Parts: sequence; structure tokens; C-alpha cells
Amino acid sequence: MLAIALLGVVAAGAPTYAAYAAGDRTVQGTLRNSADNNAPVAGVKINVQSSTGKTYTGVSNDQGRFAITVPGSDSGTLAVILDTKTLPDAVQIRDGASNTLRPTGTLSTITVNFPLGPDTRRVSTVWDQVPQLLYNGLLFGLVLSLGALGLSMVFGTTGLSNFSHGELVTFGAFVTYLGNRVVGLPIVVAVTVAVALSALFGYLNEKGLWGPLRRRGTGLVAMMIVSIGLQFFLRNFYQYFTGGRALTYREYVTPAGRDAFGLFTYTMRDVVIISVSGLALVAVTLALQYTRLGRATRAVSDNPALASATGISVNRVIATVWIVGTALAGLSGAFLGFSQSVSYQLGAQVLLLIFAATCVGGLGSVWGALIGSIIIGLFVETSTLVIPSELKFAGAMVLLALVLLVRPQGLLGRAERIG
Repeated sequence: MLAIALLGVVAAGAPTYAAYAAGDRTVQGTLRNSADNNAPVAGVKINVQSSTGKTYTGVSNDQGRFAITVPGSDSGTLAVILDTKTLPDAVQIRDGASNTLRPTGTLSTITVNFPLGPDTRRVSTVWDQVPQLLYNGLLFGLVLSLGALGLSMVFGTTGLSNFSHGELVTFGAFVTYLGNRVVGLPIVVAVTVAVALSALFGYLNEKGLWGPLRRRGTGLVAMMIVSIGLQFFLRNFYQYFTGGRALTYREYVTPAGRDAFGLFTYTMRDVVIISVSGLALVAVTLALQYTRLGRATRAVSDNPALASATGISVNRVIATVWIVGTALAGLSGAFLGFSQSVSYQLGAQVLLLIFAATCVGGLGSVWGALIGSIIIGLFVETSTLVIPSELKFAGAMVLLALVLLVRPQGLLGRAERIG
């Protein structure tokens, strides 16, 4: 490997060496003048002093490159010294920079950098990050709203706080990965299949578990505990098949970024995600507002007993809500798999954020879930301006606590009399 590296250096025009013994070390670098559009600086002398007192010398070539060999028999630390007297008249070492470097480590090839000329790098300020963080927050909030809307619909019609909802999000990402990476389906087809299977999974959840529990008169607290048990079962099921690894799709994982007016960077994948998420949210909200099934769903959400007395099939409405809500969760998981990878913990990572979004917006409110998700997404991303990024999800919990203290029913929720 070392010989191949040396051949590359020689081909690039670096100084050549007749022999290279095993264990030798190479100190290399490139001298460029930032005051002259990073033009190479030739003819500059560089000395490498070892801890034994020996000095090895090299000179930069026409490309500004230098490579100095230190024999393997001369072990110890090195000091790389740029001879400033050999610099051209118009070239100076950067203010505050030293002409002596002491590299650490035991690598056979050591690369050093001597900054020449003024510092032309653009130093970004905190305010320069704001547009990108706002964009990231809106994108994350929009994807999060898909899962939050599904959770809010289930809570609105059944009163169940489903703690296994995060695993329904993971299900969408997991199926998308299997379809795209294992089966070899195009990513669009894989996402479509994942949404369809998520809808089926929600129907089976309702028919096989939640429906029978309701018919037996199981209380909401007991059903919530069952959902916690289902959460752990599904999470360990995913972990068994993924091996605890973070998996990635085969396509569009790292698309090329595009500049938007010099304010932020976006990708075409983001545009597709925003468009599909927006269409899904608009379709569901319009269906709830204007279709017969939507009006029946709102009637069941307001008063199940009265809705049943007027001839509405409550069980059919709840089954439909489970199908739609789980499909939305699966779509959210499929989209989150692009940015956060596919992991058995994906749903667990966003579950509290989904709950925070529904509580901030108002439990059971469709528009509340959407607005709450956008608020949480913006807060999570912009909070990294003042706190470490590792704590940004914890910041959302602080926001949730503040909202509940000021307005317990949420921003768009209705205050109800208790007792």
C-alpha cells in the first residue's frame, strides 16, 4: 500500500526517491497562496527534524507539493519546519500561524498544512444557520405530522393513547427497506407497498386486538398498558430481524443538494417528500371535512353513543380510522428512513415527539396535529442554535411542558369540564 502511495506521489510530480525501506515515514503536503486564488507555491524549503537531532529536507515542486522521507531507523517525534526565508516576496505565512508543526500519530504517511496568505474562508455566524434550520424544521415537522395525524385520529375516535404507534412508524420504514433493498423494488414502488401493508397491519391490529378488547369492556388505562406491551413486542421483533443495525435504502439516501437563493440547501428528494406529505394531509383533512365517512368519523369522535343511536356503524368507522391512521404512520416511517436510517428504534425516537405534537396542537384535533407537528419540528431544529444537537429532542419535551402549563387542552383543543 505504501509503495502504491509513493507511485501516486511520483506521478503527480513530487520529488522521487531511489529506495524506500519498510517502516519509513513520509511527510507530505501542498503549499498554496490564498492571496493568489490558491496558486501553488514552488521552491519553498521544508525541514523535518527528528527527536534524534537529524534533519531531512525537501523543496516544493511546481504544483506546490513536497514529500520528505524519514527512515524507519530514525524513530521518535518529528518537527516539520517551513523555511520562511525561501518564500517568494509576495507570499507570507498567515498571521497567527506557526511555521513549525509537530504532527502526532504513527501513520506511515503524514500530511501537514502550512496556511499561506490571508484567511479567505467565510466564517458562518449563528444567523447564517437560521434559514437552513427553519427549512429542516419545516420538512421534519411535515413528515412528523403524518404520524401525529394518525395518532390523533385514533385517540379522537377511541380515546386510546396508543404507545405502540411509534412501532407502526417503524413498520413503514422496515417494509420499505425490505422492498427496496432486499426485493429490489424501485423506491417509489417500495414506499407504495409499505403504505398498503401498513394499512393492512392497522386493520389486523383493530380486528385482532383492539376491537375484541373494546367489546369486552376493557378500560382505556388497561388498553394503554396493552399498547405498551405491544410496543416492546414489536420493537424486539424488529431488532431480531435487523440485528440492531442501522440500515439504509438502496436509492436516494444521499442526493445532491441544490442551493436556494443562497439561504439554504435542498434536494429533489425533499421536494418529493414535501409534495407527497402535503397531498396526503390535504386529502385526509378534506375527506374528514366533506365526505360522508368523514362526517361519521367526526360524529363518533364527538359522541360514540349518540353516533351509534343515529345509525352510524361505530365499529366500521373505527376500523377505517385504524387503516388510515396506520397508513399515514407507515408513510411517515418510510420518509424518516431516508434521513434517520432504518433502525428498530426509529419509532421509539419519534414517539414522544409525535405525542408532543398532538398535545401541543390539541389531542383529537386534526389541524392541531398538523400545527403542533410544525411547531415541534421548528423548535427541535432551531433549538440547536443554543443547545447541543444531542439534546434537541429533549427540548421538545420542555416546550410540551410549557404548553400544558399554560393551555392544557392544547392550542386548538377544547377545554372540557371535569367532575
